[in-house]
Amino acid sequence: MDQKAKQASLKKSLAPYEKVNMKTSIQQLINTLLPLGFFWYAAYVVMPISYLLTIVFSLITAGFVIRTFIICHDCCHGSFFKSKRANAIVGTITGIITLVPFQQWKYSHSIHHATSSNLDKRGIGDIWIMTVDEYIAATPLRRLFYRIYRHPVVMFGLGPIAVFLIQYRFNRKGARRQERLNTYLINASIVALYAGLSWLLGWQAFVMVQLPVMFLSGLFGIWLFYVQHQFEDTYFENEDEWSYVKAAVEGSSYYKLPRPLQWITGNIGFHHVHHLSPKVPNYYLEDAHNSSVPLQQATTITLKTSLTALRFRLWDEENKMFVSFKGLKHRLRKPRAASTKLDTRRVG
Repeated sequence: MDQKAKQASLKKSLAPYEKVNMKTSIQQLINTLLPLGFFWYAAYVVMPISYLLTIVFSLITAGFVIRTFIICHDCCHGSFFKSKRANAIVGTITGIITLVPFQQWKYSHSIHHATSSNLDKRGIGDIWIMTVDEYIAATPLRRLFYRIYRHPVVMFGLGPIAVFLIQYRFNRKGARRQERLNTYLINASIVALYAGLSWLLGWQAFVMVQLPVMFLSGLFGIWLFYVQHQFEDTYFENEDEWSYVKAAVEGSSYYKLPRPLQWITGNIGFHHVHHLSPKVPNYYLEDAHNSSVPLQQATTITLKTSLTALRFRLWDEENKMFVSFKGLKHRLRKPRAASTKLDTRRVG
C-alpha cells in the first residue's frame, strides 16, 4: 500500500467515531454549565472571607469556561448535535459565555484546519510564525514587533485581553451578513449579561470575580492552542509538499494530561485525532485515538515537556525544526560550512 493509500485508510478508520450521541451531548452541557455557574457564584460568596479563596474558585471556574469553549468548538464543526440549527444556537450561547463570536470563529477555525502546517497559507486562525529566512529578510521594525508578539509575557499575559476583549468584538473585513449579525448579537448579549450581574452584585464585586475568570481561561485557551501545534517534532511544509493527513497527525500533538485536566479540557489534548477528523465529537476523541495504532504513535507531550515550547520562536525550513532567537543569533555567527553539526540540534 502506497503512502497516500495509507493516509486515506487512516482517515477512513475514524468514520465510526464521526457520530453524535445526543444523550452524551446533553449530559456534557449539564455537567459543564451547572458547575460553571456554581463555582462562579461560590467565588463571589467567599469574597468577604478571603479574596484568595475567590481566586481559587475563579481558577476552577476558568477550567469550566475552557470546557464550555470545547462545546462551542464542537458546535463550530457541527459535531455536537446533528441539527445545524442546534449547533448554531448552542454555539452562540456558549460563545457569549466564553467571549467568542461563534460564526466569526467558525469561519477562521475552518481555515485553520484546512491550512494548518502549510507555510504558504499562514495568517488566518493561527498563531503568527515566521521562518528563519523571513526573519532575516525582515526590517528591524518588523523583527522587533515579531519578538514582542512572541514573548511569553505578551502572548499569554496580554493575549487574553487583546484577543477575547478586543479582537473578538469586531467583525473581520469581508464578513458576510450572518456572521456580522452573530457578532453583534453576542456582543450585545455580553453587555446585557455583564450589566445585569453588575446591577445584582455590584460592579466592583462582579469585576473582581469575572476578571480573573476571563484572564485565566483566556491564558489557558491560548496555551492549549499554542502548544498543540508548536512542539519539537512538528510538521510544516510548503503547498506543493503539504499533506492534510500529515499536518493532522504530525503537525498536531497528543497532549497527555492528567485525567482531571483531560476532562476539564474536553479531551482536546487528542488534537491529532481532532485535526484528522473534526467531525469526531470531543467525547469520542480518546476512543478514536485508542482504536488506531498509527494515531497512538503521534508525538506525545506532557505538562513538563510542553514547557519547552516557550523557547520556540522561528521555523527553520532547511532543518525542519524550531529555533530560538538566541539559537539563531549563535548560528549566524558561525561560518556556514562549520555550522552543520549545530544545525542538527534542537532549540538551545
